[in-house]
Amino acid sequence: MHRFFADPSQIREKDIILTGTDVNHIRNVLRMRSGQEVLISDGQGADYRCQLNEIGEDAVTASIMWRLDGNAELPSRITLFQGLPKGDKMEFIIQKCVELGAVKIVPVQTRRTVVKLDARKEQARRKRWMGISESAAKQSGRGIVPEIARVMDFFEALEEARHLDVCLIPYELARGIEHTREVCTAIKPGQSVGIFIGPEGGFEEDEVSKAMKAGAVPVTLGKRILRTETAGMALISVLAYLLEC
Repeated sequence: MHRFFADPSQIREKDIILTGTDVNHIRNVLRMRSGQEVLISDGQGADYRCQLNEIGEDAVTASIMWRLDGNAELPSRITLFQGLPKGDKMEFIIQKCVELGAVKIVPVQTRRTVVKLDARKEQARRKRWMGISESAAKQSGRGIVPEIARVMDFFEALEEARHLDVCLIPYELARGIEHTREVCTAIKPGQSVGIFIGPEGGFEEDEVSKAMKAGAVPVTLGKRILRTETAGMALISVLAYLLEC
């Protein structure tokens, strides 16, 4: 069943009004017709099973059949602080980490970051990244559209992470896998978690040191060296399994 997102202001007592790009998608891409059923999320965790009613050129009206409490979210809110990678890797990272359950992704400028974005480029990239987040949320049945934050420098990101309950930073010199297992299994449902992933080439040693002083716990991802686009997904997958099993 196709899923769409609506702003709470678009949700009325008996029906929901969809506007914007969803109208073209429903009308011209999916070629849906009145009477077909869809799922519409309010972006805050509630889902509505609806029946399409009127499909116009500028708006689609869907009658609410019943309200569902979304259950696709992880028990803990995970924020990924991702060092900006080269090329289109950030798009891949956003897509997959949204599918895995991250609620927020913060692009981070570190010392080894090659990509430099001015205000105009950042605005364009961020708009595209938010579109990818929404698309991945629809595909994976999420009840929210994860936020893609503005690009932060490393110290801004550390400050942003201070309000989180747990902060992890994969590091090749971290203690063994047993320590990582203890750290990850100690995370309880309801706790907020931050994950710091470096760009290609990883973090510099003094960045890791500053992160540790700010409360980040170094962990290992095993004996293999993972690419920047793989590391965050690997750790989120581990946490999702432990939190949901």
